[in-house]
Amino acid sequence: MLVRCAFIETYKTPFYCNNFSSHSTMSIYQATTSAPVNIACIKYWGKRNESLILPTNSSLSVTLSQDNLRSTTTARADPSFAADCLWLNGKVDPIKPGGRLHTCITEMKRLRTAFEAANPDQPKIASFNVHICSFNNFPTAAGLASSASGFAALVYALAKLYALPQTPEELSLIARRGSGSACRSLFGGFVAWDMGSDDVTGLDSKARQVAPESHWPEMEALICVVNDAKKGTSSTSGMQRTVVTSALLQHRIGYVVPSRMADIESAIADKRFGDFAEITMRDSNQFHAVALDTYPPIFYMNDVSRAIIAIITEYNRLSDQPKAAYTYDAGPNAVIYALTPNVREIAQLVLYYFPQAEKVVIGGQEVKAALPEGFNEAVAKRWEVGSVKGLIHTRVGDGPRVLSDSEALLNAQGIPKVLA
Repeated sequence: MLVRCAFIETYKTPFYCNNFSSHSTMSIYQATTSAPVNIACIKYWGKRNESLILPTNSSLSVTLSQDNLRSTTTARADPSFAADCLWLNGKVDPIKPGGRLHTCITEMKRLRTAFEAANPDQPKIASFNVHICSFNNFPTAAGLASSASGFAALVYALAKLYALPQTPEELSLIARRGSGSACRSLFGGFVAWDMGSDDVTGLDSKARQVAPESHWPEMEALICVVNDAKKGTSSTSGMQRTVVTSALLQHRIGYVVPSRMADIESAIADKRFGDFAEITMRDSNQFHAVALDTYPPIFYMNDVSRAIIAIITEYNRLSDQPKAAYTYDAGPNAVIYALTPNVREIAQLVLYYFPQAEKVVIGGQEVKAALPEGFNEAVAKRWEVGSVKGLIHTRVGDGPRVLSDSEALLNAQGIPKVLA
């Protein structure tokens, strides 16, 4: 049975829920947080345990700045709420018993119950139902890791609401149960998700910070939004098919990923961008080869995605070491990692092949289309305006943040405010 929130029809927007009685006059127990997107350099693809969401291999990602990409979540507990309820981007997201939302909320309530038992002076709010409102400032389910930032923000908001003492590493165990990659969004900087070996409890399958954002501040990212629509094959269903049908996946998890994890952590520690870039691009290529090796095959990239690969490959040919690294998650959108001195030139190159209707500004100055000297223009055709829907310039960022009351998404009655 689904727990649903009925809409109040008198409102013009579907943000309101009548699953509460008169508003409580007791203290307000509420927290608002935000969490970042992370984009993997060593990809997570495949589960060895669907229930616990235990991966078939370890992975590593870069956390991107919340100034550009983030999920914001407000969580409130109140005895007047008749049921747990969650709104995502203005729409009720059903909390299915046994589903991932339900699992995360239930586990956070369990931790609060234990906290109250150990601290008898604390208010007894673990039994209260919760209202949760979450909003992404970027397209959802388009291959930009919205579930990662979303579940990280959810777990972090509940942790702050419940005043829990758990560390980000411990919270990553719970965020993982919502979306595997969410465990990495509990940290800023460069983050590994160790697959672990405990298939019974999964308590050793968690995230750890490899290096903080301050370690390599020159690392930036240019995101080419190729398609902001919901992808045709979800990550969950895609992984399930791959694990069952791909022989290449077995080679990847048994022989390729372990050495790549060690190599890329070393490259990050020493700030060797050339090595970082090559490992990142090779792993992206292999991930999509695994998707193609799945039966029936899965195609997440399109012709524009492949053109961007050709352009970055030619750009790197002009130097002794790679100066740009492309990577693609389960979608056609390209994330290009580069160091600060090279980002503007890469943006000029992208604009040459993919003109934009709007001005692109980096560092306060407009970027104009241009090719580097010696670049072979014939590696790709020039596309029409709109082939790349937008460019997002960002950098390495921090982990989840606690926001002020003024940034809360719930109104005084504990229902979502009207969002612009």
